[in-house]
Amino acid sequence: MDSTQIDNSSSVSSSSAIITNKKDLQAQFLRLQKLSRKEPITDWDTRKSQLETLETLLSKNKDKLTSAINADFGQRSEGETKFAELFSSFTSISHAKKHGESWMKTRKAPVSAVYLPARNEIEPQPLGVVGIMVPWNYPLYLAIGPMIDAITAGNRIMVKMSEAAPKFAQAFAEAIEKHFSPEMVNVVVGDVDIAVAFSELPFDHLIYTGSTEVGKKVMAAAAPNLTPVTLELGGKSPVIVLDNANLESAVNRIMTGKALNAGQTCIAPDYVLLNRKYHEQFTSLAKKWMQKHYPKITTNKDYTHIINSAQFVRVQKYLDEIPKENVHHTTEVKPDINSRLMPPIIVTEPTLDSALMQNEIFAPVLPLIHYEELDEAIAFINERPRPLALYIFGNSEKDIKRIRSHTVSGGVCINEIVLHALQHELPFGGVGHSGIGAYHGKIGFERFSHMKPVLVQPKVNAMNLLQPPYGVVFNKFMSMFIK
Repeated sequence: MDSTQIDNSSSVSSSSAIITNKKDLQAQFLRLQKLSRKEPITDWDTRKSQLETLETLLSKNKDKLTSAINADFGQRSEGETKFAELFSSFTSISHAKKHGESWMKTRKAPVSAVYLPARNEIEPQPLGVVGIMVPWNYPLYLAIGPMIDAITAGNRIMVKMSEAAPKFAQAFAEAIEKHFSPEMVNVVVGDVDIAVAFSELPFDHLIYTGSTEVGKKVMAAAAPNLTPVTLELGGKSPVIVLDNANLESAVNRIMTGKALNAGQTCIAPDYVLLNRKYHEQFTSLAKKWMQKHYPKITTNKDYTHIINSAQFVRVQKYLDEIPKENVHHTTEVKPDINSRLMPPIIVTEPTLDSALMQNEIFAPVLPLIHYEELDEAIAFINERPRPLALYIFGNSEKDIKRIRSHTVSGGVCINEIVLHALQHELPFGGVGHSGIGAYHGKIGFERFSHMKPVLVQPKVNAMNLLQPPYGVVFNKFMSMFIK
């Protein structure tokens, strides 16, 4: 067994993998940084073993971690945790184990005929120490996902858990401590002050998932150290429903994405653009969908509640600005701050200067915005910050192609919602206000690697002909290319 991991049968290191204060944070970072320079993790066997350790950690602690998430939310659907967090984590590990060894091999790169017989290579190398800042909405997968990519790339890791999900943070930290050496993975728990200190460390790469406003602060904190950052942010991900769409099918998928985690998803559909003549039918279909998929919602364990009272109050204030005739509850049960239950709500044609349309909603509230012509919908999207996701429902290839070519977003789903983020072969990331950089799968491996360019020159070559003094041969050679 190598020094970067432990198991239940081995003695636990005297140094804890759980960090709770700034002093220990700084000291442990320096320790990891020194180790990463002295002992870079360059072999596949060690990386694969660490991925298997992570897999074992999930297997042994899945019930405990699921319960902790449920406790933080007050109620978190166990089915959603299984699908969006555990399933996604296990399949990501399997994908990395299958492909990681090939990703880390030195790759040949083309070389111009001018420089032959030299050859070009790209050599992936571990960056060193990767910092991961985890949000509260999917605290397991958004910790495990970046960890998988960072481990596959051969890095050591520090993870800052969200203070908004303290029970999960503690459970996750304890699970890491039992399975990994603090020379490999450390978990940081604590409030905003320690999060700020974490973002100020000179990591070799820092990934933050969360709000755009906090993302700006993280980037500013990283700037003095020139720490490269990946920012997975949010924003208002729109849906365009074309007139030729199957509306019932569209509502089915849109409501699935909006109800997932009670809308507390960075790629949840934030608002829907569709012709006004379909608003009433959309609302009616949404109500029927709720009756089918979430009956008896007050006691329905499949429906997740809002994470805390502050988030609940924030969204309720958005709704309080909207005229009552424009607010359509999809169930007979109204939002309840005591239980933090908020069933999905459809809002028809809110004013564009309302808080609901100015902010990422991050809750099960879905505005319907009217458009007449497709170019009007495209312009509506392009006049706003580029979204993390864009969803298109319809059957016109011409219209779909036009939307794809005339808008820029982090990702796109056509006649589907959210699932692009679970594809191992697709990069996941935003653009501009919705994020910087992307990861997942091979792209994630490369994100947390230095893809080092190498030129290898054989002993016999013609490069001496390009040295001064520059004469006839040199000038004839140059004249072939300079026109």
